[in-house]
Amino acid sequence: MTTTSPPQAAATHRTTRGELEEMVERWLAANRRAEETGDWKTTIGAHYTDDAEYRWNVGADEIFFARGAEQIRDIAIGYQMDGFKGWKYPYQRVIIDEVQGEVVGFWRQIAPYQRADGSNYEVAGLGCSWFRYGGDFKWRYQQDLFDLSCVMSLFMELAADGLLEPALKKKIQQKVARRTLLPGHQTSEHKLSLGKKVRGNLALARIALLGR
Repeated sequence: MTTTSPPQAAATHRTTRGELEEMVERWLAANRRAEETGDWKTTIGAHYTDDAEYRWNVGADEIFFARGAEQIRDIAIGYQMDGFKGWKYPYQRVIIDEVQGEVVGFWRQIAPYQRADGSNYEVAGLGCSWFRYGGDFKWRYQQDLFDLSCVMSLFMELAADGLLEPALKKKIQQKVARRTLLPGHQTSEHKLSLGKKVRGNLALARIALLGR
């Protein structure tokens, strides 16, 4: 079981504001190329150090974790992006901290379909990535943050309208029907026991019904 906590060490590469700004421009350009070509592995995949780490939470009980550029390319932006052909992830705002050598970017998740009223199928709200710079225009750490309930709500809408890609259907079937963890996914160190979940649900029901 892997800890969900990021590395505590400060950035090992001393950098300037200008270098980080160029890193961000290269990263955004790579994201645009990936969206256009569907090739995430050799576009953004080229921007990680050999010892980089990439994480995100999957609800309270599960995390995704990849260590090293090869795992990141093969799993985090290889396998994990399968089923998202044509999706776009435009960045809305990027904040640069040259003292810490870190960057925070806020992005959207837009599916390549439109509803009957002309609106885009899109995950509600913004997602976020926290990056730590590793030098040579590469990240040594990335952690994504997003609202899983909003993602699942859009998946349900896409499924209802017959728009889920086959690769996504396969992942959902593997996850739910087979009750197995997908590649790169691990049980969170903070996962609640079944007994505590039952007690917690009963406690919440009592609060909802009785106010105490």
